[in-house]
Amino acid sequence: MKAENALVKSAYMLVLFVMGLTGFAQMPIFGRYYIADIPGLGWLDRYYVTHTIHYWGAIVLLALVVYCAVVYGALLRRRYRLTVTAQVRIVLLAAIVVTGIFRVVKNLPDIVFSPGFTMFIDIAHLGFMMLYILAAAGALIFGSRWLKQSVRLG
Repeated sequence: MKAENALVKSAYMLVLFVMGLTGFAQMPIFGRYYIADIPGLGWLDRYYVTHTIHYWGAIVLLALVVYCAVVYGALLRRRYRLTVTAQVRIVLLAAIVVTGIFRVVKNLPDIVFSPGFTMFIDIAHLGFMMLYILAAAGALIFGSRWLKQSVRLG
């Protein structure tokens, strides 16, 4: 079980890093600030490359979320409970996923959102991600884990 936990944690950290990197790359900051000029980082200035990697990362992230939810719901919820910081991160992840889904739908050829709603979705997606980074950093600094042993009375 420890090896499985380490694998899931490593995959989760890797996919969040890749999605953060490719998400910011889609806002052309890497080309604008010459980061893409560093040898080996030129792909960060290619929108369709980062866009495709971001979508694949979203698929992996959703698979990890479903896997963890099933494992927790089926195996762990009687012995462990979610910490408050875990609940906050879950809500923020859900908001990121929902706004991400709206962004995917917005990119479909026959779907048109108003410019105001498009801007709201884009800013909300970025805002929830920034809040998630703060929540995850706070959990890391204060040593808060996702799960806590349930206390059984009696």
